[in-house]
Amino acid sequence: MSVVPFPHQEKRRELRSAVAALCGKFEPEYWEACDRDHRFPEEFFRAFADAGYLGVLVPEEFGGGGGDMLDQVAVLEELAASGGALNACSAVHIPMLCIPTLLAFGSAGQRAEILPKIASGELFVTFGVTEPDAGTDTTRISTKATPTGDGWVITGTKVWNSGALRGDKVLVLARTSEPAEGERRGNGLTLFLADLRADTVDIREIPKIGRNAVASAEVFFRDHPVTADQVVGEVGQGFYHLLHSLNGERLLISAEAIGLGRWAIESATRYAEERVVFGRQIGRNQAVQHPLAASYLRLLAAAEVVYRAVDEYTEKGGGAIGTLANAAKYLSSEAGFGACDDAMQVFGGYAYAREYHIGRYWIESRLQRIAPVNNQMVLNYIAERSLGLPRSY
Repeated sequence: MSVVPFPHQEKRRELRSAVAALCGKFEPEYWEACDRDHRFPEEFFRAFADAGYLGVLVPEEFGGGGGDMLDQVAVLEELAASGGALNACSAVHIPMLCIPTLLAFGSAGQRAEILPKIASGELFVTFGVTEPDAGTDTTRISTKATPTGDGWVITGTKVWNSGALRGDKVLVLARTSEPAEGERRGNGLTLFLADLRADTVDIREIPKIGRNAVASAEVFFRDHPVTADQVVGEVGQGFYHLLHSLNGERLLISAEAIGLGRWAIESATRYAEERVVFGRQIGRNQAVQHPLAASYLRLLAAAEVVYRAVDEYTEKGGGAIGTLANAAKYLSSEAGFGACDDAMQVFGGYAYAREYHIGRYWIESRLQRIAPVNNQMVLNYIAERSLGLPRSY
């Protein structure tokens, strides 16, 4: 557990301590090696699954822990604060992302078959939504699913599919029909739980500057067959099924951002106490103290919003917390990156030495201001939905 105090860590303290103990078996050097070698952290993934943490949100009847959103965010925050950063978080939260959608819209057969396998780590499911020419404008995707006698064939390209090279299945969004005149563009999009390991699917890794233990990829579907029972939810309503889960995803990402910031503040504080320059600890200097203190306060404030949003999610459901969920994502990602950036400054030149791991956290925390939704789009949402200003895009 962190030695820098955050009041919200009292929430689910025993669970946090257990997660921290498990993560303590995987030193920062382990994550450095996985990142450097572009190697998926299989040993950690297996340990995490065996401890039951992959299935925190899965009901007990499907082999999970039967926990709630507070349990899930506590687990992911401690994981992010452990030294594994986003490589650790992404390795395990990717298959978790489809759980709320399956619980809300999956058939009884899908829930009974898929959820126990996700919880046990047997099945790795990725998300296939983003496309090269659509980006955030999801309703403009061009991947199509054409009906056949006994199902559909999917043709198109997805991009930034994290975990596809490791994955078994993908929750993929495809257009099955064009909306009628006057209908919303989201109509006619359908979710499929499709196989990734097939001759009709090609996967190509995207070279990245960071978070390389979990590859991101382009996924090409070439008349890829899916059966009718691989449709998740209602045909033509897949876009709205996804929206149901987006606010929950924002809370998971927010918790991870808080965890990254905590690790950075703690590492920089410890270094400031140990590092001696001009015959004194650098932590005695206000030029070092003040940025770290300000970063701590920004994280403290962001965490209050995140956990307020978690409480609202538990009480009212994901659809009722749009402003809070987006506020949590924005504030936590900005505060998390700011903490990592301030830590870089405290470490000085050594921040560029990979043995200190600060640079790895800095690069990965920067990603959180972009994905899964960039912070400019969050501000667009707040301006329109909370302030009542006209839509700007």
